[in-house]
Amino acid sequence: MNDAGGGPALSIASPCVRNCCLDDDDICLGCFRSIVEICAWSEASPADRTEILKRCAERREQRRSRNRGP
Repeated sequence: MNDAGGGPALSIASPCVRNCCLDDDDICLGCFRSIVEICAWSEASPADRTEILKRCAERREQRRSRNRGP
């Protein structure tokens, strides 16, 4: 299987949920990637994609914690 560029398909799909809206820190409120991570995704290696997804999960949890309040 190949990707659109003709190379081997990367097995880690984009976390995009088509709810693209950046906050004041340039973090997407849909997938929690930074604008830099979004732009780099198509060229990122599977290891880099895994790291991006870990950071996204951390950001998502931080936002949930802030929204819960004391």
